[in-house]
Amino acid sequence: MTVVIAAELIRIARENEHFRREVATAERSQVVVMTIPPGEEIGEEVHEGIDQILLFVEGECEALVGEEVRIVRADEMVLVPGGTRHNFVNTGDGPLRLVTVYSPPEHPAGTVHRTKAEADAAEAAHGH
Repeated sequence: MTVVIAAELIRIARENEHFRREVATAERSQVVVMTIPPGEEIGEEVHEGIDQILLFVEGECEALVGEEVRIVRADEMVLVPGGTRHNFVNTGDGPLRLVTVYSPPEHPAGTVHRTKAEADAAEAAHGH
């Protein structure tokens, strides 16, 4: 069993300097923290068969989910149903920091991608 106090998870997200870092993985879900520098983005993507919940802890972004576009800020959450095209673009002056839950898991346990370029290369190598 993995137990993480919510405040501890928020602290981990706020201190994270990597594009993506896996925190916990179970058979049917996964918790990941992400940090997106100002002006950068997660990158448009679709996770077939994987729902994603994003909880924003710092910053501001333009959220594109399906045909909907809106500004999302810290203390807000977005649910992205599997198969839905989405992207999150940091529109703030500082880093965009978030916790995301994938169900089922999207990345191998222990995944750390320091940059988006590193993440893109790893995903290309695995056929994503």
